[in-house]
Amino acid sequence: MSQVNLYDAKTQLSRLVDRAAAGEEIIIAKGGRPLARLVPLATRTQPRALGQLASEVWIGPDFDDPLPDDVAKAFEGR
Repeated sequence: MSQVNLYDAKTQLSRLVDRAAAGEEIIIAKGGRPLARLVPLATRTQPRALGQLASEVWIGPDFDDPLPDDVAKAFEGR
């Protein structure tokens, strides 16, 4: 973990973000007082599992198909 003052953080933001993305934690301080922490985002390595309804939810293969004309007209108020 390293500490950088606010002025240096503004002028070196791109480098600091690269360092944080590589796993380093960077503290941004003003007048020696820590104000913020720059850390890498947690990335998901596996797809998210369905929750409580995992065994009850099913999405049909036609989910993204266009709506029938009568249903589309009803949504549009025609």
